[in-house]
Amino acid sequence: MMHSAGRTRWKRFAAFMVPSVVACATLGIVMAQGALAASFFISGQRFKVAANSLTARGLSIYGMVDVTRKGELVPVLVTGARQASVSGLCQSLVLDLPVLGPYTLRLTGGDRRPAEATNMFLDSTAQFAGNANFSDIDIGIAQGAITKGPINPGDRDSRFFDPDGFGQQAAGATLTDVRVTAVAISAGTFNVPDLSVQLKQGHHECF
Repeated sequence: MMHSAGRTRWKRFAAFMVPSVVACATLGIVMAQGALAASFFISGQRFKVAANSLTARGLSIYGMVDVTRKGELVPVLVTGARQASVSGLCQSLVLDLPVLGPYTLRLTGGDRRPAEATNMFLDSTAQFAGNANFSDIDIGIAQGAITKGPINPGDRDSRFFDPDGFGQQAAGATLTDVRVTAVAISAGTFNVPDLSVQLKQGHHECF
């Protein structure tokens, strides 16, 4: 295990370590698609989430496998956060409507005041941050030994959760230019100021 005390600053830390708390407001779209958390069947449909910046306290990152109602197995990276603050939030989901064709369900918020979330879990297939600044980070910790961030109770009881598997955790993080492709999100609470939801014809994704 590699342990780093204090603050660690990595540019373009890439897909594997981005704590994706930016997606706290996507719960509305995810509920509409029948995907709540790893303890539920997911729809399997990908949606996109972006944010100008975010801060998080209490992070956990570990691998899991989600399952669709049809039994399809979807490998995901789960990012958990005890508390998250997000500015410039955007989320989008492209829907292929019969006869009408593609429409994009797009949600924005947190421009004047940050969106806030607690006990948030994001199941993602791709993540990116333009810049990531972590504090008190541990890379390579066993998943069952993670304490700084939360573990989804549904995941811990899953046959796919490996307590001896590779995990990561951090006391906190600040990220900018965040982009995430996800399949499921859940949160204990979330508050999104200036929430706007639109359904637009065509492709109008966040990125």
